[in-house]
Amino acid sequence: MPLLHKIAGVVIVCAVILGLALPAERRGRDRGATATQAGAASRATPPARAGPGAGAPAPPGQGGAARPVTRPIAAAAPAAVAAKANELGQVPVLMYHRIMKKAELSLDRTGKELYDELTRLAKGGYVPVTAAEFVAGRIDIPAGRHPVVLTFDDSTPGHFALDPQGNPLPETAVAIIQRVARENPGFRPVATFYLNKDLFQLTGAQAAAGLRWLAEHGFELGNHTSTHPDLSGMSEKAVRAEIGGMEDQIVGITGAHTTTLAYPFGSAPRKKAWAQRQDGRYGFRGIFLAGWKPSESPFDGSFDRWAINRVRSEGKIEENDCTRFCSTAWLEHLDKNPAERYTSDGDPNTITFPKTSEDRLAKEYRDWGRLY
Repeated sequence: MPLLHKIAGVVIVCAVILGLALPAERRGRDRGATATQAGAASRATPPARAGPGAGAPAPPGQGGAARPVTRPIAAAAPAAVAAKANELGQVPVLMYHRIMKKAELSLDRTGKELYDELTRLAKGGYVPVTAAEFVAGRIDIPAGRHPVVLTFDDSTPGHFALDPQGNPLPETAVAIIQRVARENPGFRPVATFYLNKDLFQLTGAQAAAGLRWLAEHGFELGNHTSTHPDLSGMSEKAVRAEIGGMEDQIVGITGAHTTTLAYPFGSAPRKKAWAQRQDGRYGFRGIFLAGWKPSESPFDGSFDRWAINRVRSEGKIEENDCTRFCSTAWLEHLDKNPAERYTSDGDPNTITFPKTSEDRLAKEYRDWGRLY
């Protein structure tokens, strides 16, 4: 046999042996995707929602196709069953606006109201995750705990400012979040701030230092347009100028792109694609509405990352049906109906849920499903 043929035969045999020895697919909920967004994780042209496996295929409609189902979903681990895990449950994404010493408008919250609500969440077993983590399905929290996403719109002074020593001012949202985290171990001091051009009314070097501080301390920076217009009646050029202009400003200061966008007033443009991506300028992995109810789990087949619901932070009042649809009412509802909310199985490599919810699991996540 010619020498070249012998060499080729050896190469083929080695390849076959390696193919049998190596695992077919790495699993684990995209642990390596702690992206470099401006404050938590991002890139100008982000990948499609990946799924629990670092090597997971792109979901249908995002460059991939669902694999055919060839085996039943595996059984849940005993510890997950004991925790009554339900990772297809609802997740409250809370929406805050101004944080003030004395509330003036219905959307305002006082520092005490914010502190009380966050403390309630901490005592109720909730653990904050950023909007970017939520959209990507990177919900790595202890078994039996529940994710919550804290979002702050409009980058107003009550959200964040630093004192001369470089620490957050005591009455700002950031300082209150950190205080609650200190008082309640396990409550992560993270949140997502959706920025307009005023940037907490910080200027020049202050703005740059402030955004860098937030990014370095695990807070996510999101895009909320430059001037907070209603995008629904605007032209493509105007929509892209508003979103792109804000993105340019953030990138110019931080050197990193944002991962998520929140629509001003919850209003989408006539063509949603205008807001989702502009090559070389911005590309989001999720977009948030103004909302009125908790979001579906990112692993639920009905989850729409381009229209994620939020809940307005407010006490139970008659205005705008807040007796039913604001944060106080929804948190009470989930406390009374725990089977409806997302409860972690404690394992970032699996998605555990009751058998009655099997039909809700998105097909692209079936390999990571565990049921009981």
